[in-house]
This record gives sequence, C-alpha cells and structure tokens, in this order.
Amino acid sequence: MKTIPRQFPSTLFAALVLALPVGTTGVFAAQTARPVAAQASIAGRVIDNTGQPINHATVTARISGSPSATTGSDGRFTLPLPKDQRLPVAVHAEAAGFRAADVSGYPGTAMEIALSPAGSSETVVVTAYGAPVGADDTAASTLLLTGEALRHTSGEALDDRLREVPGFELYRRTSSLVSNPTSQGVSLRGLGSTAASRTLVLSDEDPLNDPYGGWIHWDEIPELAIQSITIVRGGASDLYGSSAIGGVVDVTAARPSGDTFALNTSYGSLHTLDEAALASVHRGPWSALATGGVLDSDGYTLVAPAVRGLVDVRSNLHAENGRVELDRSFQTTGDVFLRGNLLNEARGNGTPLTGNGTRLWRVESGGDWSDSSGGSLLVRLHGLSDHYRQTFSSIAAGRGAETLTRFVETPATELGGTVRWTQALRPNLLALGGADTRDIRAEDKEVGFTHSLPSSLKNISAEQRQTGLYGEVLWTPAKWTLSAGGRVDFFRNINAHQYAPTPLPEPNISQDVFDPRLGVLRHLTPNLALTATAFRAYRAPTQNELYRTGQVGQQTTLANSALESERATGVEGGVHWASPRKLAALQATYFWTEINRPVSTVFQSGTATSTILLRENLGQIQSQGAALGAQLQPGHGLMLDFGYQYAHAVVTAFRPQQTLVGLWIPDVPRHTATGQLRYQHGPGSFTLAARQSGRAFDDSANTFELHSFFVLDAYAEYRVYTHVSAYLSFQNLLNRSIETARTPNLTLGTPFVAQGGVRLNWGRN
Repeated sequence: MKTIPRQFPSTLFAALVLALPVGTTGVFAAQTARPVAAQASIAGRVIDNTGQPINHATVTARISGSPSATTGSDGRFTLPLPKDQRLPVAVHAEAAGFRAADVSGYPGTAMEIALSPAGSSETVVVTAYGAPVGADDTAASTLLLTGEALRHTSGEALDDRLREVPGFELYRRTSSLVSNPTSQGVSLRGLGSTAASRTLVLSDEDPLNDPYGGWIHWDEIPELAIQSITIVRGGASDLYGSSAIGGVVDVTAARPSGDTFALNTSYGSLHTLDEAALASVHRGPWSALATGGVLDSDGYTLVAPAVRGLVDVRSNLHAENGRVELDRSFQTTGDVFLRGNLLNEARGNGTPLTGNGTRLWRVESGGDWSDSSGGSLLVRLHGLSDHYRQTFSSIAAGRGAETLTRFVETPATELGGTVRWTQALRPNLLALGGADTRDIRAEDKEVGFTHSLPSSLKNISAEQRQTGLYGEVLWTPAKWTLSAGGRVDFFRNINAHQYAPTPLPEPNISQDVFDPRLGVLRHLTPNLALTATAFRAYRAPTQNELYRTGQVGQQTTLANSALESERATGVEGGVHWASPRKLAALQATYFWTEINRPVSTVFQSGTATSTILLRENLGQIQSQGAALGAQLQPGHGLMLDFGYQYAHAVVTAFRPQQTLVGLWIPDVPRHTATGQLRYQHGPGSFTLAARQSGRAFDDSANTFELHSFFVLDAYAEYRVYTHVSAYLSFQNLLNRSIETARTPNLTLGTPFVAQGGVRLNWGRN
C-alpha cells in the first residue's frame, strides 16, 4: 500500500518525523537527493538497522508494469523505470525476516532503505514534502505508528491502542468502546479537553473532529484501511488552524495498490465481535479499494458496584463502517481520486432510557501533481453529512428509577477544500504555501419531556466558517534544520438564531488570528542533536459548546453562547541521542504551553445525585513538564520501549473564582508512563505492554479525585500458514479497577478482556 509522503503532507515541521518518548522499536529512514536530470532508473541499496547490507531483498516500483530488482550481496539494486518517468516513484522493499518498507524517490537519484527486524512494531519515515532528510534532522516531536503496529496492540478501539503514547488520553479515561462520543476529545501535552478536542485529528487533509461538537468518532475509518498514524505533540495551528493546540493526529489511510485481500475476524469477552475486510484491485492506470467492518460489544456496566442501582445496565456499541475509493494515475503528471466513507453506530449509555446514535457520510476528491522543477500541487475537496441523536434522563435517588427528560438531534453538514503548493528552491531550501476553508451548518433540535410526555421545544441553528492562509520555509544547511512559518485564520460564527421557544438572534463571533512557528535543530555530533521550537495556536468554540446542554451520567453541562476562542503560546526544547548502530536511543523534551481563555466546565450547583456545570472561559491555564523516552534493541528479536510524561497542568488565572487558581486541570494526571516488551521469533510474536497513570481530578474545583492505576496488556500472534495468522489479545490482565469519572457517581474503566481471532492477508502488488 502506498506510503509516499502523503503520510503527513500539509505540515512542514510535522512531515519531518522523529520518534519521541514512546515505542520507537523499528526505524527506517529513506534519504534521497533531488534529481539533476531525468533518468530511466533508481539505484540504491537495502540495509538493516545496523547498516549491514541485506542480500536477496526485493525492490519494486509501484507504477505501471511494476518493475522490480533483487539486491546482491552488497545490498545494491538498480530499478529500471520508463524513459518518460518524471514524478517521484513509490518504492516497495521487502526481505525475509524484515518488515517491508514503502519509500519514495525521484528518477535518477540514489536511495538507501533501512529495514527493521520483523518484530519491530513501528516505522518512522522522515520526509519534507517529497524531499527526504535524515532521521535526526527535525525539531518536531513526531511519532509514526504503522497499521501493523496498531493491530499488534491490545484493544478493539483505536483510542485504546493509541494509549501507548504517554500523555495521550481522552476527556475521560473510559474507552470509546463504551463511552459517550461527547467525552472522546483528545488530550496531549497535559492540556486536557472537554467534549471538544484540543488536538486536531485528520486524514488526508480532511478534519475528523466532529463538525458540531469537536469530539472524535474513533470507529469512523475501517480498521484495515488505517495504514499508519502520525502523532505530533505541540501546537500546530500555524498550518492547521483551529483545534491543533495540543497537537495533531494524522490518520494515513490505505490507497488502492495492486490486487490484495485482507480479512480479520475475532470474538471475545463482553460479547465483542470485530469483523473487517479489505479488497483492492489494480488495472492499468485505474485502481480501486473497498473495505468495511462491524464492531459490536455488549460492553459493561460503568457505574461502580457500590452505587449501582436497578437502572444501571451495560453501556454498549453496535457500529458499521465502510469505505470505497477509485484512483486514476497519470504517469507523467500525477493522480486523481474519489472516495466515500460511511459510519453508522448506536450506543447504549448505561440506563434503559439513555442512548445515542450517529450516521455520518463523508466524501472526498482531489489530486496530486508534480513537475520536474521539484514543485508539487495538492488539491482536496471534501463534504460531510452528520446526524447525531441522543436521549437524556433523570435518575431518582437510590438509582432505582429514571424518567426521560430530553431528546436531542444535531444534524450538521460541512463543505471544505485545501490547496497547497510545495517548491524546492535549491537542494537545501524548501518552501510551501497553501489555503484551506471549512463551512459548517448545524442545528440543535431538542424536545423536553415532563412525566414522559413532550412539554417543550428548542431549536437553534448557526453557521461556522473557518478559512486560513499559510506558508512555511525549511532550510537545511550543514548540521542545522531551520523552519519558519505562520498562518492567518479568519473565523466566523454567523447566522445564529434560536427559533423556539422564543425567536431570538444569538450573538455572532468574528475573529482573525495569526499563528507563527519557529523551529531549529543543531547536530552536535552525528548521533546527538538539540532541538527548540516556539509557537502560537488557537481553538474556536464549537457550536456544541455555544448552544447545546450536555449530560454525562447525572452531570449536566450548560451551554454558553458568549464563549471566546482559546489562544495558546508554547515552547519546547529537546535532546536526542542514538547509538551509532541505532540499537539504542534516548530522547528528552521540555514543554511549556499557556492557554488564555480556555473553555472549561465550572461548578454551579449540586446534590447527592446530580451536578450542574457551566461552560466558561477560565482565564488562563498552563501546562509545563518533560517527556522522556528510551528504546533498546539487544537483538535476538527482543525490543524494549519506555516512555514517561510529567505534566504540571494548573489554572493560573480566573477572576470570577479566585479559588480555582493553582488547582489541577480536570482529568490530567501529573505522571504517566508506558512500557512495551516485544519479542519476535520465526512465525510468532509477543507483546507485553504496561501503563501507569497518576491520580487526577474530574472537576475544576478538584473535589472529585480519580486515583492512580496500573494496567498490563498482552498480545500474541502466530503465523499458521503463509497468509493466515491467529492471535490472542488481553486487556487489563490483572483486572485492576480504573476510576474513570465521578459524575458525581463513580464509574469504572475496562475490566479484564480477552479476544481471539484470525487474520488472512493475500496480495499481489
């Protein structure tokens, strides 16, 4: 499947990939030079992580005719290409005992491809929009996880697998497999989140944050379509605009490539069923892909046994997703594509009368073109239709009975587009410029109930427009990497009206913001480098925060149409070291981010069974700390990873309630640590993963404490036949109690879960 620099194509600093505190167990870097003239071949060599040549490796160009070559004892190859080939060529390399790699290079260039041992779980690719640079030549804190690495990690939900990254957490500690979508915003760098995510999630320039609420639908993209995920920690609004305060999660989806077929089927605890299939075909310049899946789980009862009542039942999930894509390549100019994606899910929220559902249609089209001068053009157009519905109830004291209180629908549509031009000005100088826009139109339709009968109506509609212009420059003189850029955003929340119960205009919001970013890296030695970055970022309030009253358990959060956007300022500095043969690596990063006017929830009133909160701009919060990482590959198929984050995240200013100053940001622990032990031998592999999270508070007043927890997971897989593997997955092996929320009743996280399944992979590229 293609992994040409589409993996993180629209951010200069983020496209320069470097593994940081966690999980960098398998690394390959592709280094190429710009072509000086058109040639009819690509030459190079294939090596392992120690720099030794790999004999009998197969190298294939992913173009018409699929020309290939086999390396000799010196690891070298020469790949013949059509005489008129001018565009970068996607190259696939594989060898027995090693993980396959996909890189890109220009005709007439020399290429060096390093393959990781077959047991490696992650692949790090370092690129700068088609101009690859060395693996240590970036100041960005960026981690790339391959799709295979994600599938070799315990957990059926995608967010569960991403928790191997220290500091990655949802609004609450609950898995998206059982939690309400409105609590699925991402927290990075200790910045927390509310229903809306302070981290932007996107795929191929298309934002995946819910257009109305800003939360994430983690099961939207079929699991077999996820080729890799890039996580950038630190503000990224200089290229992406709103929501990229804590960072960016970029999901690289599989593109049609060759004739392939994959199937995954599994079943396990909590009556969890996971079925997925993918098929891809290639004929001449045309290629197509179809994939989809079903994820069903009866879930578990979230409320702790000590406070559980008759109304408490399992929170569950029943979801289906699908994706189709058609591509047309033009050998000497580029390619165009058209794709569609569907998500349909229904959730039970823990009581008989509460639940929610989502039906989301997404369509995207676009193209990529390059010329012989080193320039490239990317164009994307996307549209979305999202229909979300939810029911709310009031629960009596003792949790013995409940009454329906509200039924809510929030239909939303979105149209948007992106255009970006990248140009190599000279061998060590690259520039890019671009623009993107989003238009979101949504409604909040609510029916209130009294004694189970409709008694009131509420209807609010509004339109949000976000348009940005950005530019970046990258200069890579000897031993240095320097980057500078910025973005201007024009945010408008307009045409807001309340139609019921009383027709009233709502206040409009208009804001223009500028977000710059500077980055520098200096190599002290070939194996030791220092980095520093500084940035500004922002997040606009969502329509959910402005107009819709939310509820999780018996905790009700009131909307606030007077909210202002969040503004962040941050700096990061780090040191990176790797042994000469890259068998060991260490990273340390200091980060400091200050957010003005952060949207949070502030206590208003409460009883023994319910709590009323109000969304407000707190004044100022600050998160500063350090992230550490270490990787070791002692050989014999054994790999060790360690990651740690310390985040001192507190409220630093809030005039209306001075008592909040100095208190912890809700749902952000001071300490998080992860560790993975991975072993590969022949057809078998085994992973043991541990995660420790410190205590946190579930409210702005720091009244409800969530205790620390330790979780141990395990994964084992064995290749039964050439194309067939069987696996076992275990979550929370020790069945530890994980406190996830107090709303005000205590709810618990995922108990011990076991899952077993079979994978089939067949392909002819």
